[in-house]
Amino acid sequence: MAASFVPIIIFTALWGVVGIVLPFLAPKGPNRGIVQCVLMLTASTCWLFWLCCYMAQMNPLIGPKLHQNTILIMAREWGNPLPDIDSWNPDEHAAATH
Repeated sequence: MAASFVPIIIFTALWGVVGIVLPFLAPKGPNRGIVQCVLMLTASTCWLFWLCCYMAQMNPLIGPKLHQNTILIMAREWGNPLPDIDSWNPDEHAAATH
């Protein structure tokens, strides 16, 4: 599954506005340089953090841990032929497989 470029373009534009356009609109005064630096650093770090989180979802290292009953309910709802979940006991099943 390929990642969509739309969120990357949207968030890059958003943080580009914060880090490139807004520093020019900073109010004049003795702290203008600090405000500009804060805006640029905020934009770059927030964009980088968002990009790392977005890319981590493309190929997750850890999957969800589901209880066996949950898996059987999902399989039954999706039409897979499995034993009746109401009569299935996970303890008996674990003892039978070991």
